[in-house]
Amino acid sequence: MAHLSVEMLAADATEPITSAGHAQLGIAVLAGIAVIVLLITKFKLHAFLSLIIGSLVLGAVAGAPLDKPIASFSSGLGSTVSGTGILIALGAILGKLLADSGGADQIVDTILAKSSKRAMPWAMVLIACVVGLPIFFEVGIVLLIPVVLLVAKRGGFSLMRIGIPALAGLSVMHGLIPPHPGPLVAIDAVGANLGITLALGVIVAIPTAIVAGPLFSRYAARWVDIEPPQSMVPQRASDDLDRRPSFGITVATVLLPVVMMLAKALVDIIVDDPKDLTQRIFDVVGSPMIALLTAVIVAMFTLGRAAGFTKGRTATTVEKSLGPIAGVLLIVGAGGGFKQTLVDAGVGKMILEVSQGWHISALLLAWLIAVAIRLATGSATVATISAAGLVAPLAADMSTTHGALLVLAIGSGSLFFSHVNDAGFWMVKEYFGMNVGQTLKTWSALETIISVMGIVCVLLLSLVL
Repeated sequence: MAHLSVEMLAADATEPITSAGHAQLGIAVLAGIAVIVLLITKFKLHAFLSLIIGSLVLGAVAGAPLDKPIASFSSGLGSTVSGTGILIALGAILGKLLADSGGADQIVDTILAKSSKRAMPWAMVLIACVVGLPIFFEVGIVLLIPVVLLVAKRGGFSLMRIGIPALAGLSVMHGLIPPHPGPLVAIDAVGANLGITLALGVIVAIPTAIVAGPLFSRYAARWVDIEPPQSMVPQRASDDLDRRPSFGITVATVLLPVVMMLAKALVDIIVDDPKDLTQRIFDVVGSPMIALLTAVIVAMFTLGRAAGFTKGRTATTVEKSLGPIAGVLLIVGAGGGFKQTLVDAGVGKMILEVSQGWHISALLLAWLIAVAIRLATGSATVATISAAGLVAPLAADMSTTHGALLVLAIGSGSLFFSHVNDAGFWMVKEYFGMNVGQTLKTWSALETIISVMGIVCVLLLSLVL
């Protein structure tokens, strides 16, 4: 097999890749991904280390000197962490303030108090979407599981009738809506507009969450009928507080960064003049870092002070929020390194050249690639980052709206059929006290519905935008 030229590990290579080069690159990609999958699933190696090794294997099989993939990986890791690391950290701080102040409990209790028994599944998906907006999926599960279990027990509901909508809301937010890590990295990789992606993401998320949540929960409740496991009910944060922030203030604080980013997108559409003072102001105000930083500072007063936090307690809450995200940052950074290795090896260019003769939508192609990586690695974040790196060249000639839809197609694919190689699968299984078969019938089916509904909505939007 002929070795590729060293220049192939350069993102600005313009020469077409030969058929032999396509074959070797294809084998290199398969080898790299196979190594990552094997290390994560068989040898239980941490995803951070697996991604490093997989990147080196990809470069070696592609026939480049080892220093080239090392440089590509380091560059990709650095740019990814610098671009999204601060946003992940700010999101974690906001989520911790929301949880520890009792703000999340206030949202939950208020909506449940005003919901009838028939409307309860709809209330749960609404709660999950609001609570899940600024926080990670795993944190959202920890926050909402006590509520799900209590509501199911006290109201006499099927656990699946209440739990599935909550999981649907959290998962949709995690896969489609910034400032979650996957969508943010994908936006950066394909050069999409964050505000437009956020706006279209909300449009896709609403019907997707409804179908996968309240509607699907009717069938899930018939397939799996289990009692809430009492051992999994932890103490709620607000149980130790004398007071907590009001419902209105809490919701306003959570939605503040979203409103700021959407305002920027709206001004960009209306004004469309980079030299205009109004647009320049909103470019700053609506940037993700400023929006999240503003929300964090505001939350220290509207949530922390409202809950009676002293300055020391607030500082401690902020400090505790950063430790748990170290692993997330490393995995996201390593995923960015793997993505850059793919890009510099010319894999994205190869996909662009090969797919030119295919009669398949670029959006559907992006979804299929993300699905394949998700099934192989079990990680939605790794699937999003890797797929974004592979299909980034497809976005070069796309409009702003279709670039945003490309991000949403990738995000939808990254959620497809969670199974035994996904940490979220086991988390849901244990929290809900299900066996593997029951988890496949409910949680895995839920994730598949979200993924399919997501790409259907994306493709429909692409026809009218």
